[in-house]
Amino acid sequence: MRLTSSHLLGGLVWLLGTCLSVPVMAADVASATAGTKLDNATCLSCHDGKKGKLEIAGAEGRPREMHAVVPDKFAQSVHASMSCVACHTDIKDNAEKANAHSKDPALKLAKVDCAGCHQTLWEQVQKAGTAKDKPKLEFVAKNITAYQQSFHARPSEDNKARPNASCDNCHDTHSFNVPAKESPQYAQWRLNIANNCGQSCHEDQLEAYAGSVHGMEVLDKKNAKAAVCTDCHGVHDIVNSSVDPFKLAVTQSCGSCHKENLKTYKATYHGQISTLGYAYTAKCYDCHGSHKILKVDDPKSMVHANNRLKTCESCHSGKKDLAKAPAGFATFQPHGHAGDFKRYPQIWVAWQIMVQLLVGTFAFFWLHTLLWFYREWKERRVRSTLPHIKVDALPVGVAGKHIQRFSPIWRAAHITFALSLMILTLTGIPLFYPSSPWAQPLMSALGGPHIAGTIHRVNAVIFAGVFFWHLFYMGWRIVRDWKNFKFFGPNSMVPNLKDAQDMLGMFKWFFGKGPRPKFDRWTYWEKFDYWAPFWGVTIIGVSGLIMWLPNFFGAFLPGWVFNVAAIFHAEEAFLAVVFLFTVHFFNNHFRPDKFPLEVVMFTGTFSVEEFKHEHPLEYQRLLDSGELQSRLVDAPSPGKLAASKVLGFVLIVIGLTLLTLVAIGFFTAL
Repeated sequence: MRLTSSHLLGGLVWLLGTCLSVPVMAADVASATAGTKLDNATCLSCHDGKKGKLEIAGAEGRPREMHAVVPDKFAQSVHASMSCVACHTDIKDNAEKANAHSKDPALKLAKVDCAGCHQTLWEQVQKAGTAKDKPKLEFVAKNITAYQQSFHARPSEDNKARPNASCDNCHDTHSFNVPAKESPQYAQWRLNIANNCGQSCHEDQLEAYAGSVHGMEVLDKKNAKAAVCTDCHGVHDIVNSSVDPFKLAVTQSCGSCHKENLKTYKATYHGQISTLGYAYTAKCYDCHGSHKILKVDDPKSMVHANNRLKTCESCHSGKKDLAKAPAGFATFQPHGHAGDFKRYPQIWVAWQIMVQLLVGTFAFFWLHTLLWFYREWKERRVRSTLPHIKVDALPVGVAGKHIQRFSPIWRAAHITFALSLMILTLTGIPLFYPSSPWAQPLMSALGGPHIAGTIHRVNAVIFAGVFFWHLFYMGWRIVRDWKNFKFFGPNSMVPNLKDAQDMLGMFKWFFGKGPRPKFDRWTYWEKFDYWAPFWGVTIIGVSGLIMWLPNFFGAFLPGWVFNVAAIFHAEEAFLAVVFLFTVHFFNNHFRPDKFPLEVVMFTGTFSVEEFKHEHPLEYQRLLDSGELQSRLVDAPSPGKLAASKVLGFVLIVIGLTLLTLVAIGFFTAL
C-alpha cells in the first residue's frame, strides 16, 4: 500500500491524540479509585462466605480460614449500625493484598479490641454526664470488668500471648444479639450455650454433660429451663472451679432451681459451714457430681443407694483429718425434713416432740412470768411507803445478820455451769443460725469452725463434768444421811404435793383470789430449774456425743439417727438458752422484788429480812427448832458485795447479748 500525505497526516493526528489521552485516563482511574468508599457492602463482597473460603497464613505457616459474616444475621445484630472499619481500624482500603489489604503482608492485622472499644465509649458517656441514659453500655462495662478478673482472661497455657477465651470465642460479634427473656429466641439462645462452650473448648465436659439429667433435658428434650453451663459457672465472671469462691457460689446456683433441696442442705453441718463462708465441707457437686449429674434412682448415680458410701468415702477417706466413712453414713438423709412423714418418719417424730416441748414450756412459763410481774409490781406500788419487813418483828440479835444459803462449792459449780453454758451458746449459735448477719463475723472472731468446735467440745466436757460431779455428790450425801434423808421432805429437791399447792396458790395470787403462798426452802420454780438440766443435759449431751463421734456411732447406727440428733441438739439448746435468759433471769433478777440483781448466788448469803419474806416456812421452822442462830453469818463485806454485783451484771449482760443474737437469728431464719 502506498502512503500518501493524507495518511501520514492522519497518523500523526492519531498518535498525538493517544499520547494526550493517556494522562487523562490515568487521572480518571486514580480519581475513581480514590473515590471508592470502603463500606460494609464492599467488605461483604468478599467476606460473606459465598465466594469460597478466604484463607490467610496461620500458626506455623498453616493456612487459617477467615470468619465469614452472614449479612442477614449481621443486619439483626447489636452492631448492625456500625461499619466494619470502625472495629477493624487498620484496614484503610480493599487492595488485593492477602491478609493485609494495603499493608505489608508480613504485618498482621491488629486484633479487634472489643473490651477497649466499649470501655472507651463508657468513659466518654461518663465524662459527658449521660451515663444514666446508657444502661446497656454500663451493663457491658461491668461485664468487661468481671471478664478481666475471670479465668478466661488469664493467658492460655498453650499460647501466653492469648487469653484462655476472648469475647469472640463465646459471642459471634458479627451476629451478637441476646434476645429478650421469655421470648422463643431467648430459649433457642440458651439451648445453644452448651454446644458453644463444649464444641469450641470443653469437649470432654460437653460429652459428660450430654449424658446428664441436665444435658438430656437441654440437648435432647430442648428444655431451655434446664441448667446450662452459665447457670453454674457464671457468664463473664467465670473462675477456676477449684477456688473457694466458686465452690461457695455454685451451691447457691444449684439452689436457684432446687430451692427446697438447698434449704434442707443448709440445715446440715455441711450446709451450715458453707453458709458461714467456709468451703471445705461437701457441696452439691461432691455428692451429685458436676457435669454428669444423674437421677437418684439411676444405678450409675453417685447418690444411688448402692453408691452412696463410696461417694461419702471420696471425702471421708480415712486420710488427713477425716476418718473413713462407716456404713451408717450411707443412710444419712442430707435433704431430710420434718414436713414429710412418709419419707422421713423419724425426723417428723423428733421434730414434733421438740415443738411440743418448746411450745408447752414457753407458753406456761412466759404466762407465769407476765402474771407474776404484774402482780408483784402492783403490790410494790401499794406498799412503796411501808417498810419491806418490820425489823422489830425479828428476834433479838438477828437484825443486820445474813443467813447462809449456798456454800462456796455450790457457788463455784453455779459459775462454772453458767460460764460453760454461755461459751457453748456462743460457739454453737453460728451453726444454728448461719444466715444471720452476725454469724460470719462471730465465727471469724472465734477463729473459724475448727477452733470454735474445739472450744465448744471442751466446754461441753466441763459442763457435763459439773453435772456428773453433782450426781456423784448428791448420791454420796443420800447414802451418808440415809436414815435422816426424806425424799419428799422440805430439804429435798424432789417435787411433792406442796409444790402443786403452791403453784395453784400463786395463780390465785396472780389474779387477786388469794394471798401469796408461803414457801419452804425450795420453791416449785426452783425445783423446775434444778430438774430441767437433767433432761436437758441428757438430750443435748447424747445427741452432741453422736455428732461429735459420727464414725463410732455410724458403725452400728442407721444414718437417720444423725438427722434426729441434730434436731434434738439444736432445739433443746434453743430451749435452754431462751428459758435461762428470760424465765430464769426474771425469777432471780428481773421481778420487781429482785430488780436489778440478786447476788445471793455470788455472795452465798442473803439478809434474814429477805429470808423471812422469800422462805417464811423455812424461817419459822429454823426459828422454832433453834437452828436459826447456827445458820447466821455476817453480812458480806462491801468489797465482796461490790465484786458480786460486778460479776452478776457481767453475766447478765452476756446472757442478754446471747439472747439478742438468738432472737435476731430466729427471726432472720423465718
